[in-house]
Amino acid sequence: MDIKAFKGRSLLTWLDYTGEEIRSFLDLSKQVKEEKKRGETHQRFVGKTVALLFEKHSTRTRSSFETAVGEEGGYPVFLSPADIHLGEKESIEDTARVLGRMYSAIQFRGFKQSTVEALAKYSGVPVYNGLTDDFHPTQVLADILTIEENFGPAKGKKLCFVGDGRNNVARSLMVICAKLGVHFSIITPPSLNPDPVLTGTCESLAAVSGAKIRISADIAEVEGADAIYTDVWASMGEEAIKAERVRLLSPYQVNKSLMNKTGHSDTIFLHCLPAIRGEEVTAEVIDGPKSRVWDEAENRKHTIKAIMLATM
Repeated sequence: MDIKAFKGRSLLTWLDYTGEEIRSFLDLSKQVKEEKKRGETHQRFVGKTVALLFEKHSTRTRSSFETAVGEEGGYPVFLSPADIHLGEKESIEDTARVLGRMYSAIQFRGFKQSTVEALAKYSGVPVYNGLTDDFHPTQVLADILTIEENFGPAKGKKLCFVGDGRNNVARSLMVICAKLGVHFSIITPPSLNPDPVLTGTCESLAAVSGAKIRISADIAEVEGADAIYTDVWASMGEEAIKAERVRLLSPYQVNKSLMNKTGHSDTIFLHCLPAIRGEEVTAEVIDGPKSRVWDEAENRKHTIKAIMLATM
């Protein structure tokens, strides 16, 4: 697929893209990563500026966007709530209209999905969802790239997310796997199941792609998994319920015993980071030979660069 077809499009959730289109982003991600490995220097963003709006703290998302834009000769501008009137004193719609006239694209990392949707609706430039409470699309593209670096084409592989099934990463993985034909299981207590509407949507998508989507409370569901994925038990903004989450999710800790339950000696471990060793994952796993979290973190940069190259 010609990447010129993506020009001007936003990335708010992978629900807005076909499996073939997502495949194009993956292919371009592999290309730019190889360019980087070969030491090639390109200046494809000369004259481009990207506004980086952050309500939530960030290491990988901010670093990925800033270095990806800068390496290509563009200029990233970091804007926190202390810097601009995002939804306070000035409406989000008005902020979007102003930024759209000054920047080539906008990245938003924050709380409400409705905020990133409003930015896309009113700015007139591509808007990238760097994370909301609902979705984390740039993360899961990097996750699929990491899987393919280890196993080849992701279609037909089995990925299991173990932990909070309502998590934005779990939800985004369910979407991208359903689109790409990747078998995906969320293993979580019933009280933390993903919302049934999104699950039903993904099951319909999976019927077309050949993926199998499963929601289970049984750890035995990890059998046959090519990759095991987890995330922190309490996301940003949920610190007040941390103790309850620890109680609920302690039986779902990713440890050596759980990794062995896959029955595959080459199963890899993934985590979007930051990680809390001793809670959702043991140090033995995340720092062990099956862990691919550092490749996964690096791949945030290459996939984000690919997304911007295609759309901006």
